[in-house]
Amino acid sequence: MKDRRVKGICNILCILLIAAFISGCAKEKAEDLTELELGVSGTDTAETKTQAEDSGKEKAAQGKRTAEGKAAEEDKRAGSTVFVYVCGAVKTPGVYELASDARVYEAISSAGGVRDDAAAEALNQARMVTDGERICIPTKEELEQGIVDSGELPQVTGTDAKDEGKININTADKEALKTLPGIGDAKADSIISYRESNGPFGTIEDLMNVEGIKEGVFHKIEDKITATS
Repeated sequence: MKDRRVKGICNILCILLIAAFISGCAKEKAEDLTELELGVSGTDTAETKTQAEDSGKEKAAQGKRTAEGKAAEEDKRAGSTVFVYVCGAVKTPGVYELASDARVYEAISSAGGVRDDAAAEALNQARMVTDGERICIPTKEELEQGIVDSGELPQVTGTDAKDEGKININTADKEALKTLPGIGDAKADSIISYRESNGPFGTIEDLMNVEGIKEGVFHKIEDKITATS
């Protein structure tokens, strides 16, 4: 009987030892798996952060390229166009933007073409236009009276040379005034109304007497305007 008890106790102890061993192995395996998962998670986080930084850098570079491209295009456009004032016997007189190698006939076409009473043959429509020039189409009556724009650019000297290409705020129409920076429909109308009520501007600084035109706007356009009578 005693031997059986001893044997039973030994069996129980063996079972307990085996259970403890199995439990320890399971715990160690779980710890190993946890460390592995943490390592993988940390790697994923680092990779995600790196990818986000690379994406941000690429977007910034792309934005810079886009801005540079737009600036280059604006510079190219500014150097490849001219502004001319078409008046006289045309359907829609005004200031028009044309390609720098445009011809007189293209300027006339931009102004809606000539009127029925126009003497279009009085001008050399094949010549190239020049930035800031005035192209005036005479009528047949004016042609008979000898009032003709030869189509050639006059020699410019002295005060006229200084003012060449500038908008004359005493004579410019609404469309011409609107080509100035910061001058829209309302301000152009105000300029015309002011000079009709008060007479021609004595100096370009007098333009600041017009409602809506203060120093900020004036400084943007002062080198682009003249006030000759």
